[in-house]
Amino acid sequence: MRRVAASALLLVAGLAQAAPDVHGRRPEVVIDPGGVPPEALQAINGAVEAITRLAEDQDGGEVTRLRRRAHDATVSALETQGYFSPVVTLEVGEDIGGETWDIIIEPGKRTTVRDVDIQFKGQISQPEFKTRLIGLRHDWELVAGDVFINEEWGNAKTALLDGVSRKDFYFARYDTTRATVDAEQARADLFLKVDSGPRVRMGPMTVTGLKRVPEKLIHRYIHYTPGDPYDQDRLDEWQQALQSTSFFRGAFVTLSQDEAARTQLPDGEVQLPVRVQVSEAPARRTASSIGADSDHGVRVEGLYRQNVVFGQPVWIETGAGVDKDRQRAFFDVYLPPSLSGHQDSVGVLYEHSDIEGLENSRVGLGFKRTKAWKAGGASRVDYESEWGLVAAHDDVHISGGYGYEVPTLTATYRLLRRDVDKKYDPREGNLIELGLGAGVTLDKGEPFQRAGLRVQKWWPVGKRDVLTLRGEVGRVWSQTDRLPYDFGYRTGGARTIRGYRYQSIGREVGDAVVGAYSMVVGSVEYTHYYTESLGMNLFVDVGDASQTFSGMDWHLGYGAGLAVRTPAGPFFVDLAYGQRDKKLRLHFSLGIAF
Repeated sequence: MRRVAASALLLVAGLAQAAPDVHGRRPEVVIDPGGVPPEALQAINGAVEAITRLAEDQDGGEVTRLRRRAHDATVSALETQGYFSPVVTLEVGEDIGGETWDIIIEPGKRTTVRDVDIQFKGQISQPEFKTRLIGLRHDWELVAGDVFINEEWGNAKTALLDGVSRKDFYFARYDTTRATVDAEQARADLFLKVDSGPRVRMGPMTVTGLKRVPEKLIHRYIHYTPGDPYDQDRLDEWQQALQSTSFFRGAFVTLSQDEAARTQLPDGEVQLPVRVQVSEAPARRTASSIGADSDHGVRVEGLYRQNVVFGQPVWIETGAGVDKDRQRAFFDVYLPPSLSGHQDSVGVLYEHSDIEGLENSRVGLGFKRTKAWKAGGASRVDYESEWGLVAAHDDVHISGGYGYEVPTLTATYRLLRRDVDKKYDPREGNLIELGLGAGVTLDKGEPFQRAGLRVQKWWPVGKRDVLTLRGEVGRVWSQTDRLPYDFGYRTGGARTIRGYRYQSIGREVGDAVVGAYSMVVGSVEYTHYYTESLGMNLFVDVGDASQTFSGMDWHLGYGAGLAVRTPAGPFFVDLAYGQRDKKLRLHFSLGIAF
């Protein structure tokens, strides 16, 4: 019996069986792959393992038949990987555990594609589609010289038919597909004929499923003229646009295949109605949550949302939130997303905060435009952008200092680029966020500007561990001493520099800490997970917020913590030592929605 080096052997089944009809055990199988690549060996392994499972509890005659099936399954698996003239030998032996099967493979030469003949019939063969046919033949995926693998043959056929049927030719199908294999020469000739059928045009639109949502919302996203050529990409875009709104649980945009709705056009073309079927989302929704963290203590929030207001395709959100440092209430009106993906909203806000001696009351009216999109293709990169314009009145009181009122008009822009393996619990990837802002005091015309950059990077270590680096830098330019309270920079707390109170690092005025013009924060953290959900982390944070970069007096914090993965994302409990304050502080957050 021929044996090969251990690296070329594949152990498929468990313990052998000496007498299958008595012991009911699987035979031990060792495969000599004969140099076939890993993907072919994997296919053989799967085919043979399925046979060995059947060997349990079989009598001797049945096991003999299964041996033949294992041989044939090996040959079939090799054929799917392009080996059409293999020599496969199955040798039966016996050891202390029972029966053994040694499968020895001499794969022969791997078959490659010699010739590809792609033909078309139906209206796509008319002269006006000549350029398209050239493109379809050019995009064929399994070309001369490629290894003929069954899966790739199937994928190439699917891609070709999809290329025909997604535009103009809704009824396209294969008339013939054939792969002629010359096993001796290890060559394969491929022949395909696609029947495009008649050219299809889009007819009138029918909408079903609407109850409260006005039909004009459908027409906001679906724009075409009856008689336009069928284009599946356009149908998909319309469907995605409808599904991206909050008005529908589901939306489907298809062509109707009802024979009674089909219209025969001149020149053999066909017109089919566009069918839009929707399922409306609930008219109203309320939500509330309670949480606690080391920065703000106990936090309670409530939200009310209503779809369709006074018969118009808009929705409103109103709510309030309270904790020991901040109280806010808001009312927002959201317009339906545009075809390009922009989401516009307008709203009013009242907010009061008292943090580190800086007390502020704000009333504001604002406009916001947001958009989220993917980079395209197979890329995992996604983007988020946000434009904002806010007219606000701030009443600021500085403990032990002075107070002032300032009306402002502020414009802001934020762009986020995310490239991570998981959005809410990354283990590998990076995140970059750019923030810009500019404003003016409305009573004196004093301008102010701001720019900030945040970068975060994750590296996987071993099976579960993660190394994280985080950095943030910001700068303010201002010609007024009455800067809006949230336009300057303060730092410190659970998500910035641990070991220090929330927003306790900044410019000191009187007994308060107020926003500074410059800010730099950096952090390095290593998280070791003992299980998939439980681990611990070690970290070092450093940074400062002051009037100038050169005048910074660095605040260092370091410590360790508990890391717990939850369905809502990772939950951290950190114990940190602030080098400047010489104090230990506990940082944590916990929230429950109901």
